[in-house]
Amino acid sequence: MRFEIVTLFPELFELTRTGLLGKAQDAKTIDLHTINPRDFATDRHRSVDDAPYGGGSGMVLMAAPFAAALDHLDAARSGKPAHKVLLTPQGDRFTQAHARRFSKIETLTLVCGRYEGFDERIRGLVDEEISLGDFVLLGGEVAALAIIEATARLIPGVLGNEQSTADESHAHGLLEYPQFTRPEVFRGARVPEVLLSGNHAAIARWRRKESLRRTLERRPDLLEKADLSEEDRAWLDELRRTRT
Repeated sequence: MRFEIVTLFPELFELTRTGLLGKAQDAKTIDLHTINPRDFATDRHRSVDDAPYGGGSGMVLMAAPFAAALDHLDAARSGKPAHKVLLTPQGDRFTQAHARRFSKIETLTLVCGRYEGFDERIRGLVDEEISLGDFVLLGGEVAALAIIEATARLIPGVLGNEQSTADESHAHGLLEYPQFTRPEVFRGARVPEVLLSGNHAAIARWRRKESLRRTLERRPDLLEKADLSEEDRAWLDELRRTRT
C-alpha cells in the first residue's frame, strides 16, 4: 500500500522509519511518500498562506500550492487513482471502520492543514474529510500519523501475528477483554483461574463476557452498533441488573 502525505513539515514523518512501520517500509509492504506544497509556491518567498478575505485572525492556506502538489502526485502515479483525505476538525470522526476501509485502498493521500485552515476550494480536490476527534491540533500531521499507523497495521505482513488485529479493542465493535501474563500473582492480584485452566471454550466465553463488561462500563455507546448475539444480550441484561 502507498501512503502519500501532503504536508508543510515532512520531517515529522521520520517517525515512521521506526518500529514495525519502518520494517514494513524496508520490506516494501508499505510505501510512504511526503510532498511539500511549499515546493509549488510561485513567489520568491514560497508562500503557502495568505490573509483571509473579509478579514479575521490568522492566515489561510492557499488553494494553488496544494492543488499543484496533488496534481504532481497524480502525474507521478501515471493516472492511477488515489483516495484523497483532507485532515480537518470539521471532518468525520476517524474510527476503526475507516482504518479497515483504508487498508484495502492501493493509494491513500492524506492532506495536512496548518494555521487557520484551508481555502474552501481545497475541499473540492479531495474525496472525504476526516478528524481525529472533537479537538483542534496545531496541524494535520499528528492526525496523519495516527491514521497511517491504524491503517498500516491491518495490512497483511505488517504485524508479526495477524490474529492480533482480530482480537483487539474495536475490532468487532467492542473493547478488548483484560489480558494477563506472568507471574500468576503480582502484588496480591491473581490471574483469573479460567485462564490457567487450559479449557479453551471456557476461556473464550470468559473473554467475550469480559469484553462486554468492559464495553458496558467504559464505552456503552459502542454497544448500540455492535454485532451482539442473544447470549450477549442476555449477559448484558444480567450485568445491568447487578449494577442497579
